Amino acid sequence: MRNERGGSSVPALAVLVLLGVVAAIGIFGHKASSAKTVDLSTLTASTTATTIPTAPLDTSPYSGTGGVVVHPRHEAALFTSPDADAFGKIAPTQFGPTWLPVVDQTDGWVRVLLPSKPNRSTGWLQDTDLDRASSSYLIRVHTSSRTLELFLDNKSLGTWKAGVGAKKTPTPPGRTFLLGSIIDHKRSASPIVLPLGAHSPTLDTFGGGPGTVAIHGWPNPHVFGAAISAGCVRVPKAALADLQKVPLGTLVLIDSK
Repeated sequence: MRNERGGSSVPALAVLVLLGVVAAIGIFGHKASSAKTVDLSTLTASTTATTIPTAPLDTSPYSGTGGVVVHPRHEAALFTSPDADAFGKIAPTQFGPTWLPVVDQTDGWVRVLLPSKPNRSTGWLQDTDLDRASSSYLIRVHTSSRTLELFLDNKSLGTWKAGVGAKKTPTPPGRTFLLGSIIDHKRSASPIVLPLGAHSPTLDTFGGGPGTVAIHGWPNPHVFGAAISAGCVRVPKAALADLQKVPLGTLVLIDSK
């Protein structure tokens, strides 16, 4: 079943498997708790260009998930914990529809990874007005062996040598997610760019942007297998072609293996 909310500016991007939408009943089969009223105008938006110091950090940064992702239909408040104070907000679009991986859940609430700084930021969302879907893909990046692996239903689709961050500009470790999939023909090195919900730990900006780490191609094959980038992950054309099929919100695990 096609999920019209899972699209992207890259035509080949895979479509998420829509599991259901939220009405008065929570997306996980529980009755949603009473919605908290929050003045969204007072909150900082969680985007790849913002920093929210009060966001709770991911407590299991190298763990997998069940593949569940959510999309806020409208701008929604983010909370430090269920029924606690709101610290930020998330919009329904960023580089296209905003899909966020669920890392925890409780009755009426889901905890998601966020695209804002600091790295590994999370927040709790009320499970009203969310679309829910599932991605069976997993992307793994290993910075020591300088490889990228792609899995579907726990089966390997391929392993490629990749260019990763240099010693002074490392690719940040931990779990993040595929935030967007864009085509920018002004980028001659790689028109196809797959931004992640992670940022350079040492640079505030590069390439004219806010230091967002991305997966993208590179015209010179000598970079593959080298620690050479400003933090992004550079991959061969064959890898990028497969990665374009991965739906937004898919988990990306970056480790030092």
